[in-house]
Amino acid sequence: MKWNKYSIKTTTDAVDMIGVILQEMGITGIEIEDNLPLTEAEKAQMFVDILPPSDPEDKNAVVSFYVEEEKDTGLISRELKKRIEDLRQFVDAGDGSITKVISDENDWRDNWKEFWKPFKVASDIWIKPTWETIPPEETEGCKVVEMDPGSAFGTGTHHTTRLCIDSIRAHMERGASFLDLGCGSGILFIIAKLLGAGDTAAVDIDPAAVKTAVENAEKNGLDLSKIRICHGNVLEDKELLKSFGKRDIVAANILAEVIIPLNTVVKECLHKDSLYIVSGIIDEKEEEVRKSLSDNGFEILETGRSGEWVSFCSRMM
Repeated sequence: MKWNKYSIKTTTDAVDMIGVILQEMGITGIEIEDNLPLTEAEKAQMFVDILPPSDPEDKNAVVSFYVEEEKDTGLISRELKKRIEDLRQFVDAGDGSITKVISDENDWRDNWKEFWKPFKVASDIWIKPTWETIPPEETEGCKVVEMDPGSAFGTGTHHTTRLCIDSIRAHMERGASFLDLGCGSGILFIIAKLLGAGDTAAVDIDPAAVKTAVENAEKNGLDLSKIRICHGNVLEDKELLKSFGKRDIVAANILAEVIIPLNTVVKECLHKDSLYIVSGIIDEKEEEVRKSLSDNGFEILETGRSGEWVSFCSRMM
């Protein structure tokens, strides 16, 4: 399907009124690009450690919307220009120019693939996009993980994922039971299985991630009858957490805001000698997470660092 994307260059002061104009024209879905700081309420809804840059003095904004090409009568630009000009008597509408770009839905979905190529996540582990190939001589003696992240997080390229993989690789013993909390695309538990993990389980709060993780497990030839992959929120559903039983290694590559409350309940899945690996921690929150681990009875064995990111490998005391 082809879509026409319209973008209006305007100001932050005019964004809301332009949104009303578009609603009156029958357009209900819009994108807003600006440099205004996020509100506390908006921050609370975002599971991110790195916030987009902001500049309260920058009043420029772009409002975009999409119209199916076959439903675009060609009158949209003309109507919008007239109504934006009328708007100027009430508010600074800025530049007011309108651009149109024709896009193909397949391009949106697949263009990113050309930038993701096979790479080594460790000296003996390759991550290979399912649509790519690697010469056999380059993978000799290595494990190759077939990945298609879909809409889920986890391609192995991010510092946090690599830090987790390093810890799993260093401590995985054949037959050890493993739990992946917040599995995303499944990359961690798939690597754990390829490294010899025994009883393995994974959970994610996003049903789309669970679907992707199952598909990736299948692509890597794993026996799904021996892996439990489920949807749920272990912070809200304590019975779900208990249902995983005691695990030898538990890994959580999430965010500091999730790891800190997780530290208070994860003991349900750990025995005395279990390893608890956490990653996804921006360096400015390192001490906060370190204190949380200590307060909840964990001994930190190793601290990993890559770029601005930190991971901890700990054990119950």
